[in-house]
Amino acid sequence: MEVWYWLVSWLPFEWAAADSMYFMKNALLAVFVVTPLFGLLSTMVVESRMAFFSDALGHSAFTGMAIGAICGLAEPVAGAVIFAVIIAFLFTVVRQRTAMASDTAISVFSSAAVALGIFISTLGGQSFTKFNNLLIGDILSVTPGEIGLLAIILLLLLILWVTSFNQMMLTAVHQALADSRGIRVFWKNFLFTAAIAVVVTITMTWVGLLVINALIVLPGAAARNIARNLPQYHLISVLGGLVCGVAGLMVSYHLGASTGASITVLLALWFFVTLLFKGKH
Repeated sequence: MEVWYWLVSWLPFEWAAADSMYFMKNALLAVFVVTPLFGLLSTMVVESRMAFFSDALGHSAFTGMAIGAICGLAEPVAGAVIFAVIIAFLFTVVRQRTAMASDTAISVFSSAAVALGIFISTLGGQSFTKFNNLLIGDILSVTPGEIGLLAIILLLLLILWVTSFNQMMLTAVHQALADSRGIRVFWKNFLFTAAIAVVVTITMTWVGLLVINALIVLPGAAARNIARNLPQYHLISVLGGLVCGVAGLMVSYHLGASTGASITVLLALWFFVTLLFKGKH
């Protein structure tokens, strides 16, 4: 981290000065790690027509947090990750083994998860307010250890993309064709949903449950408007998310607003800009 702090100290911002405001420097590094994660996942979420799945996983992660807190876990996030992966597995089973539409399945799991989370967190007359920070998030609270964990997840996701992207994309576009080509559709779908589950759960405390779905959907949706091929699609999604992420952090710092909300607003503006150029190439 010392190398990162030294590099940031060259930036022309007051918070970038040496030996000061380490929370902003940590947050900037977190944005550089988180936004590529969201950008990569976003393209698959958009192509799979699962725009609200990350929202459902956010609700399940909230329930996992509540279960972890009740069980006395030192790190409730671990319980939340496990619970979210279980929900991802059950969703994949329901989606593959029944004729239920994806949006219906997502709605069922989302409503059930949030209801269970509220039930558990208020059990015995407990106050729900201790979970309010999950709704808005606070990326300024991220620690170097958590950034390291995010970096490992990003590396694993990149490996997954390099080794399985074509198969996962074919599965997302046409499952019957993918199955006829010998692709293990169920496990590819589960691998994809589990990746979303892990990323959503771990980043939820920093970006906020209320906006995390938009952060995963908007980069890919914007890139889809102007990309001419798949490499451009992924590149624009990642770069768009990265630029809006850094700009959103700066806006939140100067205006005192929520960082997650600031990034989401800029991503929404970026989406509408790309919408103006859709169909002109």
